This record gives sequence, structure tokens and C-alpha cells, in this order.
Amino acid sequence: MLNRRTLRIKVMQALYAYHQAVASDFSLANDQIADAFAPDLTSPEPQDRRKLQGQRKLAEVVLKEWYKSGEEPEKGDDADVYGAVQDAIKYYQKAVAKDANFYGGQMIHAAESIHDQYLHLLNIPEALLQVIEEDKARAARKHIASAEPQLDTTRLEENQAIQKLISNTQLQTLTIRRSQQWHGEEEMEALRGAWRNEMRQDPEIISYLAAPAGNYAEDQEMLKHIFKSFVFKGESLPRYIEEDDLNWEENRSIVKNLVLKTVKMLDEAATEELELMSLSANWTEDKEFAESLYKQTLADDEKYEKLIAESVQNWDVERVALTDKILLKMALCEMHLFRGIPVKVTINEYIEISKIYSTPKSKQFVNGILDKLAQDLTASGAIRKSGRGLLDNQ
Repeated sequence: MLNRRTLRIKVMQALYAYHQAVASDFSLANDQIADAFAPDLTSPEPQDRRKLQGQRKLAEVVLKEWYKSGEEPEKGDDADVYGAVQDAIKYYQKAVAKDANFYGGQMIHAAESIHDQYLHLLNIPEALLQVIEEDKARAARKHIASAEPQLDTTRLEENQAIQKLISNTQLQTLTIRRSQQWHGEEEMEALRGAWRNEMRQDPEIISYLAAPAGNYAEDQEMLKHIFKSFVFKGESLPRYIEEDDLNWEENRSIVKNLVLKTVKMLDEAATEELELMSLSANWTEDKEFAESLYKQTLADDEKYEKLIAESVQNWDVERVALTDKILLKMALCEMHLFRGIPVKVTINEYIEISKIYSTPKSKQFVNGILDKLAQDLTASGAIRKSGRGLLDNQ
């Protein structure tokens, strides 16, 4: 299931994308100024290009100063420069607000897409039976018999666990509602490749097909084997899924866990009403956690930037890696916002994330800054914790 660390990673990725977009927004705001003072080539009147160039440079300096300080620009003597800067600021602020909403939405979509991928993979066995049927039809159309004996796939086609999975009413409903059928040309080709080049040569599948039918436990074990060996391992299907899903590497373990638990639940007593796995134990709460962490980290960005700058001795905060700064700000936000999460848990979580997503030295850096800030903020009463087992953090 989806856990809080994965959610923190999704938030970090959304914030990183947002900050990249903000840098682009500022560049586009400068382009607005350049356009404002570009010579009008269609004007019948001669234009003072040197003056226009000077106004452009002055407006760019004023905009840059506003960007760094956040202080409202003074009106000055040149109304055109002031007007161009105001227009650029409005453009920038509108674009930034739009990006904040966009990447917040993308973050939730990225988390929910994990469950969609789970549903999508549960539809592989049904699609596999279609591939087997295609092969049998192709073989029947041949006028010359193949030199190699045909593999009798009857037992796989009648696999009771696969039939039970295909008949699951919730899977059928959600598959249609979320458009998670397995029927795209590329994915079907990947599945054909897996069947013809990997599964048909697999000793375990050959042995299974040669044995007498009727043993449900063996059917269930074969379904598990197909997922473990040819979907989450193997070549053709994993290669396709990785190319199709940019987040597959980080989501893979969660989806695998959901799929294999579902196969385990498909025992002989399971009915077609068996409830499938949920994305998390309480998605409503988890979703609120991620959205609050994302929005509040953005809202308090300036405050946390200042706290970090004051804690980084002999080091320009501008030179701190963006990922490290985002992790530090998220951790500070989490300490302030979520009273039920112990400070030590928060610090450990962001140290672990920094090991995977930031520089080799980030672990020590994040640990050192967070440890110091947590002590100072707790002592000053800025961070307050409540709940069982949190007495040490009050």
C-alpha cells in the first residue's frame, strides 16, 4: 500500500517541478518586458532604439530587484518603464499561481495513478488468454504442420484462479470506469513477446501445463508465478511498463505488493465479490496530508528560506542544492503543521529521502540543519507536539 514516505516523495517532486516552472515564469516575465520595448517595425514614425533599449534594461533591473526583495517597485519618472514592470509582475504572479495549482493536482494524480496501474496489471491474465487464443488460431490456419509439437495450453486457459480474477465484479467495474483495459497495440505486442519468448519456454509453466488439471492451489500458484516472473521480472513486459510509466521504478514495489496480495486473497473460497486492495489504509487522510504539506510548504516558503539561511553558517543559501532546500522546507513545515508526527520521525524520513534523491553529502547536511532547527524551534515553543509518546517533543 501507499505509505507516507511515498507521499512525501510525491510532494517533493511536485515542489521541485513547481520551482523549475517558477524560474521559467520569471524568464517569460522578462520576455514580456522585452516585447514592451521592442521597436515597432510597422510604425510610420522613426523610433529611438537607444531609448527603448535603455528602458528595457531599466525595467529588467527593477523586475529583478522586485523578484529578489519582494518590495513594490517605486513609480519613478518613466511611466512606460513602471507600466511594463507592473504588467510583467502581474503576468509572473498569475503564472506562478497557475503552476502551484497545476503541480498540486499533478501530485495527487501521480499518487492515484498507482492504483490505476494496479488495476491495469490485474487485467494482464485476461489479455494473456487472448494472446494464447490468437496463437492457436494462427496455428490452425497453417497448411503445414509445425515441426515442433504445439504446447497444450488448456490448463492455463481453464486456470480457476485466473477465471476468478477475470470474474471479479469490482475489477470489471473499476477497469471500465478508469479505462484500464489491456488492449493498446504496444502493450499487447509486449505481452505477445513475453508469451512467445519467455513464458512458453519457462520450465515451471511447461511442467504446470503437462500436469493434470483440477488443483486450485496449483492454479493460484501459477497466477502468482506469472506476475512475479514475467510482469515484475522478465524482459518484455517490464521493459514496456517502465517505458510507459515514468514513475514505475519508484511505484513498482507498491504495485507489486498490491497485486501479489490480491492473488493471495484469491483463494478457493473467494467469490467474485472479493474486495480489491485500496491505494492506502485511509486515502482521504493521506490525500489531505499530501495536499496540506504541499500547500503549506509553498505558503511558508519565505519563512523557511530565512530559517535555513540563518542556520547555514559560512554558506550562501542560494548555493544549497534545490532538492536539499525543498526537503528542509518540507520537514520544517511538517514539524509545524502535524502535531501528531514526532520530530525524530520527520527528521529521519527526510534524511532517508535525501539519500535517494539528492547528493551524496545531503544526508549529513539535512540531518545537521534539521537537528539544530528542531531543537531551537522546540525550545522557543514554535514547534509543539501532542499525542501519545510525544512528551519528549513538547
